[in-house]
Amino acid sequence: MSPGENLDPIPDCFILQPPVFHLVIPYVTTIFGGLHAGKMVMLQGVVPLRAHRFQVDFQCGCSLHPQPDIAIHFNPRFHTTKPHVICNTLHSGRWQREARWPGVALQRGASFLILFLFGNEEVKVSVNGWHFLHYRYRLPLSRVDTLGIFGDILVKAVGFLNISPFVEGSREYPTGYPFLLQSPRLQVPCSRALPQGLWPGQVIIVGGEGIRVEGGFTLSLRDEATRTPVMLRASFTDRTLAWVSRWGCKKLISAPFLFYPQRFFEVLLLCQEGGLKLALNGQPLGSTSLDQQTLERLREVRISGSIQLYCVHS
Repeated sequence: MSPGENLDPIPDCFILQPPVFHLVIPYVTTIFGGLHAGKMVMLQGVVPLRAHRFQVDFQCGCSLHPQPDIAIHFNPRFHTTKPHVICNTLHSGRWQREARWPGVALQRGASFLILFLFGNEEVKVSVNGWHFLHYRYRLPLSRVDTLGIFGDILVKAVGFLNISPFVEGSREYPTGYPFLLQSPRLQVPCSRALPQGLWPGQVIIVGGEGIRVEGGFTLSLRDEATRTPVMLRASFTDRTLAWVSRWGCKKLISAPFLFYPQRFFEVLLLCQEGGLKLALNGQPLGSTSLDQQTLERLREVRISGSIQLYCVHS
């Protein structure tokens, strides 16, 4: 993208950032748009065989002196007689009363997937798909804008995700998550089979970023006869997002344009009776109509265009 390229302004609620692979520890990064209820941070990696301890800190700033406040300090300790996890908050240079959980749910020499799910009043933490702990906020979540990872840990990937905006009721963790981030990038075009078609409640998630200013991005749903009843198409040239039917009819979608080089996007399609609901970077953007028979006959989701793909989940 050229220095003078005109970018459309993006509301904070639409901001997501690309995953990062093979981190060098210690690692500190800004969290684009900060933290808010419904946001998730996912870590994939390995605990070294001789690990003593590591920590994941959600900080209020990134200065070295003075040390910033730490809203959430997640600290597994392996070297003690009874391994455990400490959570705490650092405020004005002083640690508050620590919360301790016996058992670590992590093993030396083993791989892990840790998911931090941020709610209105507390963060929930799962390890390898199982709920492990919850920690109530002692500082406002809105102050958190930095992630810090330190200590004895090998991190293969860190991802910044949004909860599905269509999930109803109280669930520990959103349907369809966690999914594995891919490194190296997935090849484009990319295809995923839908052996049983689509049914109400099924979710398709595509995460990636643009690589060129020109071109476009297409997510096609195909049936057994390789026909495409509906596709989602973004035109990079005229900055539009639209549903396109098999007859070429186009229905424009009103949303900020996100498909620029080095700008991360996450498309979520939720199948429901009568069609598909769309969310972009965690924000619902309406739906398109498809009858149930057509949905059940779909056999493939295909992604193409001028993009880098990080993940496809169906």
